[in-house]
Amino acid sequence: MAGITKGFFTIPMNLSIINRDLLTRGPFTIAVRNGRHKKGIAMMEKNAKIYVAGHRGMVGSAIVKELKRQNYTNILTRTHKELDLCRQDDVERFFAKEKPEYVFLAAAKVGGILANQSALADFMYENIMLEINVIHSAWKNGCKKLEFLGSSCIYPRMAPQPMKESCLLAGGLEKTNEAYALAKISGLKYCEFLNRQYGTDFISVMPTNLYGPNDNYHPLHSHVLPSFIRRFHEAKQAQSPYVVCWGDGTPLREFLYVDDLADLCVFLMNHYSGDETVNAGTGKEVSIQELAQLTAKTIGYQGEIRWDASKPNGTPRKLLDVSKCTALGWAYKTELEDGIRLAYEDFLQNPMRAER
Repeated sequence: MAGITKGFFTIPMNLSIINRDLLTRGPFTIAVRNGRHKKGIAMMEKNAKIYVAGHRGMVGSAIVKELKRQNYTNILTRTHKELDLCRQDDVERFFAKEKPEYVFLAAAKVGGILANQSALADFMYENIMLEINVIHSAWKNGCKKLEFLGSSCIYPRMAPQPMKESCLLAGGLEKTNEAYALAKISGLKYCEFLNRQYGTDFISVMPTNLYGPNDNYHPLHSHVLPSFIRRFHEAKQAQSPYVVCWGDGTPLREFLYVDDLADLCVFLMNHYSGDETVNAGTGKEVSIQELAQLTAKTIGYQGEIRWDASKPNGTPRKLLDVSKCTALGWAYKTELEDGIRLAYEDFLQNPMRAER
């Protein structure tokens, strides 16, 4: 077949002029429509320069801990004060200077239903800006591989359960966290499009609801499980006769201990490449009412649990299909009751976290 020789392959002449032009630009291997050039998946070298964005958060700190446990020795981090990821010039200078070989993008502005509803614009702007800045600079500076951390809220509100990776953009989003979901979808899709256009190896993982050490226990801005831990702990201390929880307790949710997620993140960096995201979860669900009861039992609170049905429930059900993860050879380790106990121990040992 006649064509244009480019590096180690020939571009067929029967491709459209636009596609041939794209394929012959720049130093990168670029994919045609049916799929990009695939190389073997290389393991991260133990001394490779690895940048963990968001290392002070729950997910980022767990990834740093897991990397150290697996004897990775060249871990790069920056605090928000040292590097504001929303500032494009600063991010570009950082990547140009440091040239990280691998990037775990765990930085994000996060919060529960109230936080998301009260700061829609902030959640969308800050998350989109930091994601695009980091991903773009990683590509420009020759990063070998990037892993983007998203959220299961990217899937449609009424998606078939359990939710497969393929149901992305197949329906409307849950309105209570739509801004955050749209930002995460943007990051995921930018990784995919860079792969398709420029042959990068940028992957994404979509965790279910997370909890564990270094969580945010703020009384207004936290997610459901850490908010339960703080609420029942304070009710126990104050000997309150009852605790009021939002909604009616019927929504079903899945929870993954953050150290298990960190283990998966490192596993995927070494064993997975592909445009489609990978769901991260347990494949098990529990009602919010059952979660409240289990948390109260773990903490030792014996009062009444009341429900305020005037407050929003959020999505009725959110269970991830984790068959892709299972097929890759990974499975979670920490059961929910054990995880809540470990999270509560962390809460008691780190009171500063409760005031974040």
